[in-house]
Amino acid sequence: MNCRHCDSPLSHSFIDLGHAPPTNAYRTERDLKQPEVYYPLKVKVCSQCWLVQTEDYVDAAELFSPEYAYFSSTSTSWLAHAKDYANRIIERLHLNAESFVVEVASNDGYLLKNFIEYGIPCLGIEPTTSTAKAAENIGIHVLREFFGEALAQSLVEEEKQADLIIGNNVYAHIPDINDFTRGLKALLKPQGTVTLEFQHLMPLITDVKFDTIYHEHFSYHSLFTLSKIFDSVGLKVWDAEKITTHGGSLRVYGCHKDDPRKETDAVKQILNEEKSMGLQTLAIYSEFQSRADKIKDDLLEFLIEQKKKGKKVVAYGAASKGNTILNYAGIKPDLLTFVCDAAVAKQNKFMPGSHIPIKSPDAIFEADPDYVLVLPWNILSEIKSQLSPGLPSAKFVVAVPKLTVE
Repeated sequence: MNCRHCDSPLSHSFIDLGHAPPTNAYRTERDLKQPEVYYPLKVKVCSQCWLVQTEDYVDAAELFSPEYAYFSSTSTSWLAHAKDYANRIIERLHLNAESFVVEVASNDGYLLKNFIEYGIPCLGIEPTTSTAKAAENIGIHVLREFFGEALAQSLVEEEKQADLIIGNNVYAHIPDINDFTRGLKALLKPQGTVTLEFQHLMPLITDVKFDTIYHEHFSYHSLFTLSKIFDSVGLKVWDAEKITTHGGSLRVYGCHKDDPRKETDAVKQILNEEKSMGLQTLAIYSEFQSRADKIKDDLLEFLIEQKKKGKKVVAYGAASKGNTILNYAGIKPDLLTFVCDAAVAKQNKFMPGSHIPIKSPDAIFEADPDYVLVLPWNILSEIKSQLSPGLPSAKFVVAVPKLTVE
C-alpha cells in the first residue's frame, strides 16, 4: 500500500489493533446466527507527508450503508456545539439570504437546520439513507451521494458554487482524500471559505486515544499534513483553532490559494507545536503501540476483578470508540452485561464483534449497577449529569487516556 496523499510506499507501523468488524455494523438477533466479517485494523504513518492512515481492506460503501446507525443529533452537547459554530460563522462571514452553504456529510441535519433558521439557502450531501431521510424530514435538501471532484463539478455546472463549505468529522472518513479535496476546491466560490473539523493527531497521540481508530476512519491528520494536502490542489489554510470535541480537534478555515486573506498567528503556533512534539519524526509513532496496550490491559484487569468480586458492570454509549477497545481487549457479555444508548437505531441490537446487547437508557436504572463504564469518554460530563440522579451509588469509569473511577 502507498500513501493516500503523496503515493509514497508505507513501511512504518503506528498501531496494530488486530481484527475487528466495521464499528458501526451493529448486529440484530438474526445476524448473530450468521457469519460476521472481520477486517485487519492496522495503521501506518507516511514518512514523507506524515499522513497517518489505515491499511486498505474494506470499501467505503460497505462502511456507510443505508442503515448507518450514527445520528449526530443524539448528543445534546454536539447540538450545542453545532449551533454555536453556526452563529459564529454566519456573523464572521456575513452570510445572508444571498449566500449558499453546503455541508458535506450532513448526517441528520443537526447543523444545517441552524442556517435554515436564519433563512440561508443550504444543501446537504449525505450518502447514508437513514440519516439523509432524517434531515429531509426537517426541511433540508439533501443529495444522497458520496462527495468528490465529479459531484462538485456537476454542482458547479448547475451554478451551485458555495460561499461556505462545511465538513465536520468527515475528512477522516475519505479513502481518496486528494479527490475529495479537489472537490472542495472546485465547489468553492472565488472568495468562499471551507471549514473542516477533524480529530487532531497531536492530542490523539498525547492522550493515547487509540479507541478513536476504526475502519470508518481512513486517515488521521495534523495541521501540517492537512496544509500540504490543501496546497497540492490550490487551497490554503488561513486560520485554525483548537476545539474540545472528540477529545481534542481542530477547526481549520481554508480558501483559494490566491485569496488575499493572510495566515493567522494561530496557524503558525499550532504548526510549531506539532513540530516541537515531533510529529514529523518517526520516534513518536513507534512507541504508540505499547502505550495503547497498557490501557487495554488495565481495563481488562479491572473488569475481571469486578467479576471476581461479584460486582455488576454495565456500559453507556454504544459508540464507535467503544467497539474498538472492546474488540481489541476481547471483552464479551460475561464481563460487561450490556450497553445503554439513547440512539433508537442502536437499541435492541448487539455491539459488533463483542455481541454485547444494546438497551435503552431506562435499563441502566433498572439494573442499578455498581459501575458504569462510559465508552464515549469525550462526553463523560454530559452522561454523568443524565445518569447520576438515578444512580446515586454507582461509580463512573473511563478507560482512556487512563483507567479512572469516580
